[in-house]
Amino acid sequence: MNQAEKIILGIDPGTNIMGYGIIEIHGKTMKLVATGVIDLSKIEDHHLKLKKIFERAVGLIEEYLPDELAIEAPFFGKNVQSMLKLGRAQGVAIAAALSKSIPVNEYSPRKIKQSITGNGNASKEQVAAMLQTLLHMETMPVFLDATDGLAAAVCHHFQNASPGTSQKGYTGWKAFITENPTRKV
Repeated sequence: MNQAEKIILGIDPGTNIMGYGIIEIHGKTMKLVATGVIDLSKIEDHHLKLKKIFERAVGLIEEYLPDELAIEAPFFGKNVQSMLKLGRAQGVAIAAALSKSIPVNEYSPRKIKQSITGNGNASKEQVAAMLQTLLHMETMPVFLDATDGLAAAVCHHFQNASPGTSQKGYTGWKAFITENPTRKV
């Protein structure tokens, strides 16, 4: 197998479940390397959650040696405390990457959805279904947080691919369904 031209780690930050996905880029093809979640739900102390996020993010970096990190930016919600906690989780994941000299790229949830499905208002399930097709995934992860992390990595690749190197894209959800009539979502 050829050496990967680039390895991208994507992270969907969270304080209860943090999703991640790792892809390799080989010429015109994208290959799924790993996807999963870091379950923090049993840790009650917020500071210990942040410590665990940092440790696990560094662990992923040391195991998979990504060239770049793509991370989902926190969205603005009504609960200020939740936003602060999510921002801290994102900051710790970014710090982990920077501590290993990995460049960081941040994308809004809308930008990620737009990049993957052609629709910035797509559901998590629609994003997951598109990723399953793009990456030829036989099974879907149990947690959609994992596909959200993977979506950040794929979005980053699509945003930075030179002409002719990106995977086949669809102009929207309708185009995807038209070209995949037997696919169940």
